[in-house]
Amino acid sequence: MKKKPSDPNSCYLEMIELGELKKDAIQAKIVGLLQGLHQELKNEEPAKKKNVIAKLFSNQEKKDPIKGLYIYGDVGRGKSMLMDLFFDLAPIKEKRRVHFHAFMLEIHKEMHEWRYMDSAARIEKFGVKDDDPIPPLAAKIAAESSLLCFDEFQVTDVTDAMILGRLFKTLFEQGVVMVLTSNRIPDDLYKDGLNRGLFLPTIELIKNKLNIEALDGPTDYRMERMKGMEVYHYPLGEEATKALSSSFWRLTDHEVNDRTQVEADDIEVQGRILHIPVTSRGVAVVSFKKICGAALGSADYLALAWKYHTVIMVGIPELGPENRNEAKRFVIFIDSLYENNVKFLCCAAVAPEKLYAEGNGHFEFQRTVSRLMEMQSKEYLAKGHAV
Repeated sequence: MKKKPSDPNSCYLEMIELGELKKDAIQAKIVGLLQGLHQELKNEEPAKKKNVIAKLFSNQEKKDPIKGLYIYGDVGRGKSMLMDLFFDLAPIKEKRRVHFHAFMLEIHKEMHEWRYMDSAARIEKFGVKDDDPIPPLAAKIAAESSLLCFDEFQVTDVTDAMILGRLFKTLFEQGVVMVLTSNRIPDDLYKDGLNRGLFLPTIELIKNKLNIEALDGPTDYRMERMKGMEVYHYPLGEEATKALSSSFWRLTDHEVNDRTQVEADDIEVQGRILHIPVTSRGVAVVSFKKICGAALGSADYLALAWKYHTVIMVGIPELGPENRNEAKRFVIFIDSLYENNVKFLCCAAVAPEKLYAEGNGHFEFQRTVSRLMEMQSKEYLAKGHAV
C-alpha cells in the first residue's frame, strides 16, 4: 500500500499526479513556503521540550519566533485549499482552523461574558481578575492553539478593528503561529473604514510578523469547475440525484459515497453541534429535512455559510402553509448563503417560482425565489466567498 503524504509538498505533488490539480507555478511557490513552515513547526516540537530544561541552565539568547504566512489573491485561486492542505498535515496537536467571522463572534461572546463576571469567576476561568479581557483571552487562545489558521480574513467592523491590534500583538508575543488567507493585500484591510488610522499599526504588525505572499494566478479554478454546471435541479428523482453527485465529483474530485475521501463534519454553534454528513474541499452536502426541519436558526446557517464555499441541498419539497416553519427556516438559510456568496446547488420538487406558490407566507417567500434565481447567474457564481 502506498504511504500517505505527510507534508504539504508531497501531498500537493500527489494531487497533481492523480489529476486532482493542474500544475501551477504560483501555487507551487506557496506550497514551498508552507513546506518550509511545516518543517519549522516539526523542528520546534522537540526543541520546546529541550528548552524547558535548557532555560534553567543556559543564558542563551531567545530564538526568533516562527514567522507565519498571509496569502492573498482573487477568488478561486486555491488559497483555502492550500491552507487546508497545510493545516491537515501540520505536525502539532494544538492547532485550529477557523473562518475569521466565526472566530470574531467567539471573541465578542467571550468579552461580553467577561464584563458580567465578578472577580471570583474571572479568576476561576482565566486565573486573573483584571478589568481588561484581552490579555487573559489571548493567553487562553494561545494555550489551546499554537497554530491558528484563519480563512477569509477581512476587517469591516470598527469594533473588530480596535480589538484585533491588541489581540494579535498578544498572540504573537505568546508564540502563536498564524496562517491567514484573504482577498485583500494587508495595506487594503479595513479600507475607508471609520477611524482607520487607529488600525494602521495592526496592518504593520501583520506585515512584520507574517510573510506576505500573493496567490494571483490567471485561472479561477472554482469557476472552471463550475463552468456549464446546472445548479438547480427539479423534479426530485434519480436524474436530479445523479446530476448533483456528478457536480460533487467535479467540485471535489471525490465520489460522494467514497468514505475514504469524504468526511462528516461537526460544527459547534453556541454550545451545540451542527452535524454535516458529507463534506470535502469546501463543499458540504445537507438535506432539507435535517437543515430546515430541525429547530435551527441564523447562527447555525451562518456557521455553515462561513465554513463552506459551496453547499449542496437535497430533498427540497414543495412548500405551503402546512410546513410554514420549515419554509421560514429555508428563507433564513438562503439569506445566510446569499449574503456570504456561497454557491448553492440543490434538487427540489418544483421550480423556484413554484416552491411556495400560494397560501399564508407566499408573499414573503418571493424574495427567496428572487435570490434562488440570482444564485444561478454567472455574476453570482463569480463572486468571492464571504467577501
